[in-house]
Amino acid sequence: MALIRNSKLRPRILVVGGGTLGLLTAQNLLKNLGRGEATVTVVDPNPYMTYLPFLPEVAGGNIEPRHAVVPLRRNLKGAEVITGAVRSINHADKFVVVEPDGGEPFELDYDQIVLAAGSVTRTLPIPGLAEEAIGVKRIEEAVALRDHILNRISEASLMEDDDERRRALTFVLVGGGFAGIEVIAELEDMTRAAVAQYETLTDADVRFVLVEGMARVMPEVSEPQARWVVDHLRERGIDVYLETFLSDCTDKHVKLSNGEEFDADTIIWTAGVKANPVLVDSDLPIDDRGRVTVRADLRVEGEDGVVEGAWAAGDNAAVPDLSGGGVGGFCVPNAQHAVRQAPVLAENLLAALRGQSEFKQYFHKTIGTVAGLGPFKGVSQVGDFETRGPIAWLMHRAYHGYAIPTFDRKARVFSNWILSFVLGRDVMPLKDLDVPRKAFVDAANSKPAPKKEMKKEPASV
Repeated sequence: MALIRNSKLRPRILVVGGGTLGLLTAQNLLKNLGRGEATVTVVDPNPYMTYLPFLPEVAGGNIEPRHAVVPLRRNLKGAEVITGAVRSINHADKFVVVEPDGGEPFELDYDQIVLAAGSVTRTLPIPGLAEEAIGVKRIEEAVALRDHILNRISEASLMEDDDERRRALTFVLVGGGFAGIEVIAELEDMTRAAVAQYETLTDADVRFVLVEGMARVMPEVSEPQARWVVDHLRERGIDVYLETFLSDCTDKHVKLSNGEEFDADTIIWTAGVKANPVLVDSDLPIDDRGRVTVRADLRVEGEDGVVEGAWAAGDNAAVPDLSGGGVGGFCVPNAQHAVRQAPVLAENLLAALRGQSEFKQYFHKTIGTVAGLGPFKGVSQVGDFETRGPIAWLMHRAYHGYAIPTFDRKARVFSNWILSFVLGRDVMPLKDLDVPRKAFVDAANSKPAPKKEMKKEPASV
């Protein structure tokens, strides 16, 4: 295994993860580093940052997928960007093992490390879940989900068997948090718009089911707001099951803890996230939930005190919430905190690099929450101010349109919204994205039609 040493004779700041926290931290470092003061290296399996709050609208066809991601190299001029996965971290000797996309693993050394690896989908050992379900944590999942649903609608329009058509048009979503509610609302809107284009289908053919294990949805909002969301979804024809669990989905036969059983071709899992498992294969301190433990100044801290040269924030870190509003005393894993933690982390890291001993503590009292439930439908809570309907929907779009990094992406997203408003939601599916060579292979393997012999007519005299 090769070892890449820092040949530039200056400290390397290694940022593990190019998500919201990693991108913004790297940008702040590049902006404030002196000439030749340090090298900033960002390692991520993807060459882009995904703005996760837009995944529901990507799945629903309101935002072009590429407009919901921010390219790293274009926006991190002056940094080393490595497209690869960090497989292990040895902080005692200050190196990581990187597995590049399509290449051999190598060791990369560093002087300061920023753990910004984010989170991954948290699953449970439910029979059939790994084989049949899909998450909504990556841009690729949102795109695949959209095209899968639209293609099932197209196929169902030609089905004569009632059971087969019912299975094709039954969509189950597990998880009633913010992500789950936004996803099922966007997909339901998109599905109704698509079904309206088929003469052989009606809204009655479609069934959406939301399964939530708690007694309420969206714990980030007040109880009255959560009840309104459930009532709103039910008015739209969505079956909402609270205090209910998915027990089995083997072969897409869904079994719920309330005793109900039915077939569904689409099973979506949004029941929580967990810290990126890369932290498990490291010598850094992690808690019982797999998060690296940090102080309020975002320095990594273990039982023996501060771990020099190690920093963390975002979804993969247990960041103390000094405002007192966090669950269990820690900041919740969302983009709102990541955006604000990044400049604090960068400022403190630069202070340490320059030999200073005073560090800024991260403090942010959550402004509020906004959720989109499809065009002109939403719910928001800012302090004691609660709104529902079009105003909340506009607040949702205004906040996230502002929050997505870079002017380029803001402009593209707002253009998408304007076009959708004028022209309507795009419900055109793309086929065979998971097997793009299918048509080529079929053409290459097809046999030429046999030549027909021409009958010769007798010559006329």
